[in-house]
Amino acid sequence: MNSILPMAVHFALACFALAMLCAMIRLLRGPTAEDRILALDTLYINGMLTILSLGVGFGSVVYFDIALLIALFGFVGSAAMAKFLLRGEVIEP
Repeated sequence: MNSILPMAVHFALACFALAMLCAMIRLLRGPTAEDRILALDTLYINGMLTILSLGVGFGSVVYFDIALLIALFGFVGSAAMAKFLLRGEVIEP
């Protein structure tokens, strides 16, 4: 394995942790519900990228399946929250 890869993975994890901290601050202090939803969307994307970085660092394929599930559930959750903000209900009768 190349010697720069572990350093790059650690740097990426630090950057994702910083981005998650900024998104968490926006989630807690966001002035509107739209800001909070965008912060939550950013949090799940950064969480997915963190899992992918760990998968590259450890060399395991299982992390990629977990990241795919996080992406699926995050997308569905974001779409449901956006629809709730637009119409006031998620499931139409």
